[in-house]
Amino acid sequence: MNIDSSLQSKRILSIDILRGIVMIIMALDHTRDFFHIGAMTANPLDPQTTTGILFFTRWITHFCAPIFVFLSGLSAYLSSQHKTPAKASIFLFKRGTWLIVVEIVIISLGLTFNPFYNFVILQVIWVIGWSMILLGLMSRISHKAVLIIGLIIIFGHNIFNLFPPPEGEGLALLLKVFFTAFGTVVPLNQDHLLGVFYAILPWTGIMFLGYGIGAWYKQGFSTEIRKQNLMITGSLTIFLFFFLRFINLYGDPAPRKEYDDLFKNLLSFFNVSKYPPSLQYTAMTIGTAMLFLAFTEKMSTWFSRITSVYGAVPFFYYVIHFYLLHTILVIAFYATGFTNEQIVQVPFWFRPSDFGFSLTMVYVIWIAVIIALYLPCKWFKKYKETHKQWWLRYV
Repeated sequence: MNIDSSLQSKRILSIDILRGIVMIIMALDHTRDFFHIGAMTANPLDPQTTTGILFFTRWITHFCAPIFVFLSGLSAYLSSQHKTPAKASIFLFKRGTWLIVVEIVIISLGLTFNPFYNFVILQVIWVIGWSMILLGLMSRISHKAVLIIGLIIIFGHNIFNLFPPPEGEGLALLLKVFFTAFGTVVPLNQDHLLGVFYAILPWTGIMFLGYGIGAWYKQGFSTEIRKQNLMITGSLTIFLFFFLRFINLYGDPAPRKEYDDLFKNLLSFFNVSKYPPSLQYTAMTIGTAMLFLAFTEKMSTWFSRITSVYGAVPFFYYVIHFYLLHTILVIAFYATGFTNEQIVQVPFWFRPSDFGFSLTMVYVIWIAVIIALYLPCKWFKKYKETHKQWWLRYV
């Protein structure tokens, strides 16, 4: 979520830099989904079958969604400082509802290119929307309540992994949608399916945490104390990840596996669960984000100037990058000899399971897409800074 338009001239550069890096890396994962030859048939995180570079290509993108959600909560706090509690709550509710509609209507179409919406995919924008709605409600109680509830969710939701799932379609489905989700496909009718791939509440906990530390960024807060808080909290969070991963008892639905090979054991150690975001996964990613924010508070380099452009307009970037990638996919589909009879695929049209290129080509396409999106993002960033239309607060 972007900071409110009234704050455009006072943007916090470290937040935009981190969010920009996240947006750039995120596109790598989606490029791999669309263009890598093994994306539809193999698990890049399986230590038994993957390679080091393929594992890294998928693993590094694990940092994107949680940091994006975390920064959305942080930005929501900053935006709320220039509104009454009631207005801030209403805005979060409206923007959350809008994002859910965007996920279903715009993002799902960009992902699938299926104009009939036979398979609707619910992912990160879906959970950001629901999390904003819940944040709008809980923030009316108090800032402390939001932080405490967020921590309870983050630390406690993996307790469901210790018990067998409930029987019965109604309760089991609700539990999946709110706590576990991944692989949950809900048939709406004979021709339409709903794929829920992001559980709501574990991601809500991450957004609540971001909202909680937003107080360190409010006007007048000491820069040195903020940096110290981020360094201490980030270091302890990273330590928690290593501790939980070593003892291998709680905090991830897929416990660490032991192999006879040192390299495979290393991959297994870092192969934490994203769906839903486990405590170990959250500690690994959010701890890193806090340390990054601590050390980039005053960064001013060519790298920071470029990445902050993407980070200043994440919603705009997120939407158009899907349509650009899928348009390139359509061109590659026909250029490599596929025909109209092979267009209809599940979940992505124009994406047969035997289509694809090497990982090297995936990186080439990814870099080309990032470069192509720079000027549009720079233009829209400037447009938002110089215009005050109400709808700009929602994009």
